[in-house]
Amino acid sequence: MTLQELRYLVALADCGHFGQAAEACYVSQSTLSTGLRKLEDSLGVVVFDRSLKQVTPTSTGYEIVESARRIVEEATRIQELASYALDPMDRSVQLGVIPTLGAYYLPHVLAQVRLAHPKLRLLLREELTPLLLAHLAEGKLDAGLLALPIDDPGLEVAPLFVEPLLAAMPAGHALGAIDRVPVEALALAGLLLLEEGHCLRDQALETCQLQGLKNEEIRATSLETLRQMVAMGLGVTLMPILAGVSPSGQQVVLRPLEQPGASRSIGLVWRRRSPLAATMRQFAATLACELPPGTSAISADAA
Repeated sequence: MTLQELRYLVALADCGHFGQAAEACYVSQSTLSTGLRKLEDSLGVVVFDRSLKQVTPTSTGYEIVESARRIVEEATRIQELASYALDPMDRSVQLGVIPTLGAYYLPHVLAQVRLAHPKLRLLLREELTPLLLAHLAEGKLDAGLLALPIDDPGLEVAPLFVEPLLAAMPAGHALGAIDRVPVEALALAGLLLLEEGHCLRDQALETCQLQGLKNEEIRATSLETLRQMVAMGLGVTLMPILAGVSPSGQQVVLRPLEQPGASRSIGLVWRRRSPLAATMRQFAATLACELPPGTSAISADAA
């Protein structure tokens, strides 16, 4: 039994076709078939049912494939650990960012990150929190920038900063004349929210103590859509301070909330067993040193 044969086995289970599996392994179909036949002979069991249109593991084969998958993943991790030890910041990182953060936060820090780590290549993808966490668990993303807390023992969390939430209302609205807006007044003024799946929606409901809010007439698909809805006088909302610079100028008025501590905490998360753990710790340290305007560091007690 060799590691290469186990790679063939996993590839065939994933592809269900000898030709596609061989292509994925960069070998000829005959080489892959011979390797798998040798593996089955050494084990004394048939791992794949070849009588079907799509090659499928047998009942015993399913268990063998899953064990092989873990072995291949660990072997890959060993190779990556050795490679990353040379220079943990010379690599590409698949970074997920929640949509209500990326466009407003990254412009503040990317220039500093490039100066600090010129060999680090960030491949950015915007995703809602549930999908971002799922892709982290599946290895499709290396790390994520999102709102805390994240309660997952398989993830390491580096708190970065606290971002205040502001009341946003159309120009000329009565609440715009108040220095600090009570959340009760905001809730009664026609609160507009993002659609389900956005963590900012849940934070707005929690801040306004409206977890049971029903009968919403309109839900926005993005923070910019929400801003435009407020500008048109359709209601009021809560907006993170980094998104406060509005392209609609004076059409949207921002005011602090009377509610103390109305904010969200932002952090960088990655898998604890990731071979990029050293990379992510250095990346997080760089981000933590570059606080965006209007935000504050997360205290050790809060973290």
